[in-house]
Amino acid sequence: MSTATTTIRLRHLAQINPGTPAFDRLNDDDELTFVPMEAVWPGSRLDVSQRRTKKAVTIGYTRFQDGDVLVPKITPTFEAGRSVLIQGLLGGIGAGTTELHVVRPGRRIDPRFLLYVVTTHTFLKLGKAEMYGVAGQQRVPDDFLRNLPVSLPPLEEQRRIADFLDAETARIDRMTAATTAQQSLIRERESVAFAESVVRAGGPRLEALTPEDHADWPAMPLNRVLRQLTNGYVGPTRDLFVEEGTPYLQSLHVKNGEIDFARRPYYVSPEWAAERPRIRLGLEDILIVQTGAIGEVGIVGEDFVGASCHALLIARTDRDCLHPRFLWHALRSHWGRHALLREQTGALHPHLEAGNVRFMRFPVPSLPTQVRVVADTEAIARDARTIQAALGRRMSLQTERRQALITAAVTGQFDVSTASGRNVTEGVAV
Repeated sequence: MSTATTTIRLRHLAQINPGTPAFDRLNDDDELTFVPMEAVWPGSRLDVSQRRTKKAVTIGYTRFQDGDVLVPKITPTFEAGRSVLIQGLLGGIGAGTTELHVVRPGRRIDPRFLLYVVTTHTFLKLGKAEMYGVAGQQRVPDDFLRNLPVSLPPLEEQRRIADFLDAETARIDRMTAATTAQQSLIRERESVAFAESVVRAGGPRLEALTPEDHADWPAMPLNRVLRQLTNGYVGPTRDLFVEEGTPYLQSLHVKNGEIDFARRPYYVSPEWAAERPRIRLGLEDILIVQTGAIGEVGIVGEDFVGASCHALLIARTDRDCLHPRFLWHALRSHWGRHALLREQTGALHPHLEAGNVRFMRFPVPSLPTQVRVVADTEAIARDARTIQAALGRRMSLQTERRQALITAAVTGQFDVSTASGRNVTEGVAV
């Protein structure tokens, strides 16, 4: 490997957030590629399919062209290493979110090598330390990019490094895509676990449920087997919240069948909650999202007994005929989610009404059979979670390996002309 590596500030190798004259030459009604932040992903996940007219993005958007490197500036997208070398733009011109820095490489730096420079562990660590702004809205300043010292080998060596990394990261990306596909299959397996458990217990195929076909699994309206179905608090929430007190659950806390209060905890005073006993949650109450993520359901565990809730349906079963966890598994299953979605009303603001949900037809076998279905479903779910955890660890290792490989190659910790990429990161400090 050549030893003629020099250290140069990035501003001498590339333009940082430059103008885009080709954009200025467009007519107002000319179309160009539009790239929102959710479309900015490295590799094949980059989405350049969206279009907008020039006049729609003249004010308040970032402009760029083919060959530019786009670096997300805001947390946590920056730390995720989602920089991209943009290609394939309509007419070679694009516009997108203002949360992007545009780095336009000059003649002394290979564009692909530049992309790898801004995805190294070192770059991301230094950029995070330079962020400014309030929590959750911190950004990397463009001065950080301008003053970034780059260890620059000759162009020929830059291209060898880029060729090596293109091949090796593509191999890792294929493994990551396979892991993602496996995760999707496991999630699908869990979503149909309830329906499969029903069939194994001698019950009906839920998608073709009729009470006449299965006398031991009568399909009856939910109001026949519920002790109560009520709305959470629906009044104004302004000035309602306090620093500590009674947990106050909302639709954002109900996700994937669980209650995730850590996302954004809200509390109300114990006195306010005591004045509203109707919405005081009990053990194994079922919570059904009414607006937004309709079809999401959760079950109240011991941590949230006594909590209050807002804009959620609270379903309490008649335990003499309906096991609450049987209802919970049924509603969170693929079949149950679609059953709830069919009951939503309102074209502009879809929502669930208690009056519609209470008349949903629902299979209700004997309690011993319900207990057997719950046990079977939860066994499948435990296995699925174990596999998901293993796949998650594999995904993390693949991500770490990819970044370590990029960092080691770009910083010259090994000679890419003799490396295979399989073992070069062993012992490499990132």
